[in-house]
Amino acid sequence: MSCSQGHDTFLFSVDVRQKIGLLPHSPGVYRYYNAEGTVIYVGKAKDLNKRVAQYFVDPSRLNTKTRILVSKIADVQYSVVDTEADALLLENNLIKQYKPKYNILLKDSKTYPWICVTSEEFPRVFLTRRVVQNGSRYFGPYSSVMHAKTLLDFFRSSYPLRSCKYAITVESVLRKKFRPCLDLHIHRCDGCCVGGISREDYNSYINEIVRLLSGGVNDIIREYKSCMMTAAENLDFESAQLYKTKMESLQKHYSKSIITAAGERDLDVFSLVFDGQEAFGNFLRIRGGAIIQSLNLGFKMNIEEDQASVLSTFIAEIENKFGELSREVIVPFLPDVQLEGVEFKIPVRGDKLSLLELSAKNSKEFRFNSLRQREHSNPDEFKTAVLEELRAAIGMKELPMHMECFDNSNIQGTNPVASCVVFRNAEPSKKDYRRFKIKTVIGANDYASMKEVVNRRYSRMLVEAPEDLPQLVVIDGGKGQLDFAYQAICELGLQNRLTVIGLAKRLEEVIRVGDPYPLFIDRNSQALKVLQRIRDEAHRFGITFHRSLRSKSALKSALTQIKGVGEQTEQRLLMHYGSVARIAAASVEDLAGLVGPVLAARIKETLNQQNN
Repeated sequence: MSCSQGHDTFLFSVDVRQKIGLLPHSPGVYRYYNAEGTVIYVGKAKDLNKRVAQYFVDPSRLNTKTRILVSKIADVQYSVVDTEADALLLENNLIKQYKPKYNILLKDSKTYPWICVTSEEFPRVFLTRRVVQNGSRYFGPYSSVMHAKTLLDFFRSSYPLRSCKYAITVESVLRKKFRPCLDLHIHRCDGCCVGGISREDYNSYINEIVRLLSGGVNDIIREYKSCMMTAAENLDFESAQLYKTKMESLQKHYSKSIITAAGERDLDVFSLVFDGQEAFGNFLRIRGGAIIQSLNLGFKMNIEEDQASVLSTFIAEIENKFGELSREVIVPFLPDVQLEGVEFKIPVRGDKLSLLELSAKNSKEFRFNSLRQREHSNPDEFKTAVLEELRAAIGMKELPMHMECFDNSNIQGTNPVASCVVFRNAEPSKKDYRRFKIKTVIGANDYASMKEVVNRRYSRMLVEAPEDLPQLVVIDGGKGQLDFAYQAICELGLQNRLTVIGLAKRLEEVIRVGDPYPLFIDRNSQALKVLQRIRDEAHRFGITFHRSLRSKSALKSALTQIKGVGEQTEQRLLMHYGSVARIAAASVEDLAGLVGPVLAARIKETLNQQNN
């Protein structure tokens, strides 16, 4: 699809608002310039006049970043084109030319591999990351290098192609310019350099490879089957076996690529996953029922962008890379442009929905891997992205930079304690951890215990550090624990300052105040993982404190309840022997050296009775 050359009109008026009325009611592309004459934004429009006016009629409706953009606009330049499709392609080209600060940016800058089929008399087939316009044909790009290499290995094992880089021509072969290499002797090449195969026969292999790379595997398999049947009818069983072997080889290799549910349709499939100011997209190209191309691209929105606009940008980039789209394109929602000869469809059932779900699965995996990679390469950006994901999932207004989690610990009502752990910027802040002994609750009452510790924690913070209140409070438990914790929050008047949620263990569901239905966050998401991490840390911290108290309680019940053993005697015995078990194993004579013979005999007798 070619983009028509529109006429450019530069508006020199100082007041940009006055220029809007001069814009035509035509499809086109507009460019915003700052005071230094630098392009800061490029956009497309069905109606230039109406689209540009939206930025200036009511700026209060715009988000913060878009208002900043508008404040920097000093001039407008526009190009009128014939159709929306032309506007989309021109916008894509201008963004690449000017790289405006506020436009959607492609985040995936790595060079993907292509399979190149050269335009020589005896073509070569090889892997490359550079596309050179020299008449060669390029297939790809491939998201996975392993996939591309596997294809090349299959071609080399199935077709006797040359691997050398000689400029082989019919004339050079007749002049006997080359000597055969090892590949000829081990039957990996038919020796086109020495006239071992004609140009026509060699190029029949190349044509078949090109058909396979273009998605014609089903047609070739049918041709092999027809040739096999014809050879068998003519009693040429050797040829029939050869065709059968080739057919089985193709079926085996392409079995994972052929989408049987898609029949033999030619389709293009787009999917997008949004995460705050970022989007992660996957594109699948299907020809003859087989996936022949799959590409992931990331986008970063510097100002507020509609999802439909991001999808249009994605489509324009793919069309720029791979040429015209299929007549039928599967999308999760409609883009904000219409392309002549292309029908966009949103499937609701059947095999097309399965293809869209497959593409969406790739988008989610791409997003997950991008975040994981960012965790190591740019940890600060990664943490911000995780917190943004958590904020959006819970529905908070601000990022939960400061989170606190509470957990109760008691066994059969003994030594009830609670813990509070603190995360700052998605990382533990251990110096801020707090432990609580339950003071006002008798017995194993998790609900009342939770209310007590939450009240104690934040009533003290209101006095000592009211500016350091957390944005998010996580309660380890279900609706009961959450309700009592929220009661404490309300009694302190903090219900409008703190977001409180519960995290139940059984299904890892998030319980929100006033919401009768639990929230299930994607189990593979980093948002859920940071909640699980703070919950597990609170549990670990609380259990450690509880075990410590139980150990001290056990020592007191074992020694201090013996008549004549006070606190100083207990400490002297433990410092000497190290544990109650070693005291019980000691002889009366040894004990007598520390506490006297009478008390030694009483200690020995009491501990022996407890052990029995």
